[in-house]
Order: sequence, then C-alpha cells, then structure tokens
Amino acid sequence: MKILIIGYMHTKFDKRVYRTVKPLSKLHRVIYQYWTDKDEKEYVDGNIKYIPVKYTQVTKGNALQKLTNRRPLDKKICDLVTNENYDILYMHHFFASRPLEPFKIAKKRNKKIVYDIHEYHPENFLSELEGIIGNLKVKTVWRFFKKQLELSDMAIFVSEEMRNDVVNKTNIDKEKTYIMPNYANFIIKPDIQKKSKVIVLVGKVTRKIEDEKKILKTLIEKDFKFKIIGMDANEFKDIDHESTEFLPYKEMMKELSNAAFSLISYNTVKNRDYKNDIYALPHKFYDSLAAGTPVIVKASFVSMAKQAEDLGLGVVIDPTKLDESVEKITEAYKNYQKILDNIEKHQKKFIWDEEKERKFVDLISNLPK
Repeated sequence: MKILIIGYMHTKFDKRVYRTVKPLSKLHRVIYQYWTDKDEKEYVDGNIKYIPVKYTQVTKGNALQKLTNRRPLDKKICDLVTNENYDILYMHHFFASRPLEPFKIAKKRNKKIVYDIHEYHPENFLSELEGIIGNLKVKTVWRFFKKQLELSDMAIFVSEEMRNDVVNKTNIDKEKTYIMPNYANFIIKPDIQKKSKVIVLVGKVTRKIEDEKKILKTLIEKDFKFKIIGMDANEFKDIDHESTEFLPYKEMMKELSNAAFSLISYNTVKNRDYKNDIYALPHKFYDSLAAGTPVIVKASFVSMAKQAEDLGLGVVIDPTKLDESVEKITEAYKNYQKILDNIEKHQKKFIWDEEKERKFVDLISNLPK
C-alpha cells in the first residue's frame, strides 16, 4: 500500500506530522510532502519518499493578500495529489486557496482519504479576522469544512470534546472518527528534590496572559518565580521573569521537569470562547505531564481541565478571579507530593508508545470501505 502524506505548511520533522509518517512507513510506502524555506531536493530513505516544497512565508499584508500568495504553492501540491501513485491520501491541513480540491481529486481517483484535524478550523483559519468579516469567514469555513469531512473516510481529532462538537454540528458518522492527542515522546519521573519554586510558560508562539500576570505577580511576592521556555517577547516586559531561547525537545523537557508548575492558561485571540483553545490538548499539556510537572489550567479549556481535575494532575483556575486562583495554587503547592504521585501513576497515558502506534497503524491500514 502507498500513502501520500500532505504536511502542507508543516516542517519536515513537525512532531505530530512526522509521528504519522514514520510508523506508517514501517508497513507501507510513504510519499511525504513537507514545507521548507530552503533549497532541498527530493530523496528516498527506506520506505519514505521525501518531497520538500519550498515557499517563503509572507508575514506582511492583509489576509486576502496572504491567501493570494498561497495559490502557486497550493497548485503545486495539488499536482502531487493528481499525479502521484497512492492508495490513501493523508491530509494534515487543507490548502488555503483550494480547500476542497485535493479531497475531490482523491475521491475522483477512488482513493481513501484521512483528514488529520489539528485545529478547530472554522475559528482557527484566518483567526485575525474579527467582527462581521470574521463571522462571515467562520460560516464560509464551516461550509467547506463539512464537505471535507463528508469526502473523508476517516477524521482524526486531537480531543474527544473537539470531535464531539464537530460531529454534533455536521452529523458526520462518529464511527469514522478517531482521537489522537498530541502525545509526548518520553517520561521523566517526577522528583520533588529536583523541583524549583518556578512556574513556567512553554511555547514558541506568544500568548496573551493579562489576567494570569496578576496572579503571577502575586505569586512572585510569595517567593515563586516565573520562567518562559522557548521564547521571549515584549508581551512579558512588565513582569519579572527569566527566559530561554527555543530549545531542542530533550532540553525543553528537562527544563520542564525542574519546574513546580506549567502554566496552561492564556488567550491566543481576543475571543475568550475561542474553540481552538478550549477544545485543544496541545503539546505543552502532554509534555508537562510527561515531564512530571503539574499543570495550572484555565477552567474554560474544557478538554485539559477535565483531565487535570479527574486525575488530580494540577490546578484548574478561573484567571479572572485573582484571590481564588492564588489560593488554589498555593494550596496545591502545600499538597505537592500528592499531585506528583497522581502524575506518576498516570504518566503512560500522556506518551506515544508502541500500543498507541500499533492502534494508529492498524486504523489507517484497515480503513472502512
């Protein structure tokens, strides 16, 4: 069997994308398209044919201009979907200027389609658009998103809550869906002796933490420290903090493992009901727990908050309630060993292992007819 995996604008070793490439290549031939801004050539390594597609991302201009600039890229990748020999098309995103075309091409060629949905597309796509235009955009994306799902033989979601919300809105067959969270790579056993009284924020994308800053400043007065792993920005200039540059995965996990808490409470857009956040199970959540570090999760992040509460993995806060949030965090620190024990008990749930890999490969290898 041959599988064409479209990484689209994901880099070659993107954690989630490559996690589908490598396991599937153990049983099948894989043709793998990925994004690069360098001059790279196609090559074959084992069962994987690597196809780099060069594109220089445009950061300036409005959303329409950016969309227009994507057209040559989208056409080039569409040509792969048209001309390559494969049995399964595995999509890790949709093409911005041609959202339905690859699905229609593959279906016309009688190929199976797997749609790996990393984000809540109707809100995440062109998320900078707001107001009337933003609402129109959401309605437009819902129309083609529903059609993409109808054309797909399997839809893979990052959380059960995201899957259920989409199923309820589209009436797609739940039997043709699968949950694959953003699992961590390995476990670091919690060790209270190595923990510093530090709260960390992980990620290379700047998050807005205006409410959280008030909490952090109060906690700093109580001898906590605040550290940002993987970035720094003007967004944080008004709060005492340390920061690191972007770190390789193993180094990032080591930094995480030494912290008391990992802060997973923020806004990526102005809308606090942004479903791309509230239904997410991001890498930083699973990485934190796999590194043995309790999480401080925003209550509105329902997918993460449910796991944190049910399994006793940290603290769930409403960041708009300053005193209550500070009290919850300080109380958790008093009962810290109990939380670490809970994390150690459940850590295997948060990593990608042989059993999870086998289930995934079996799923793709035996798609329903």
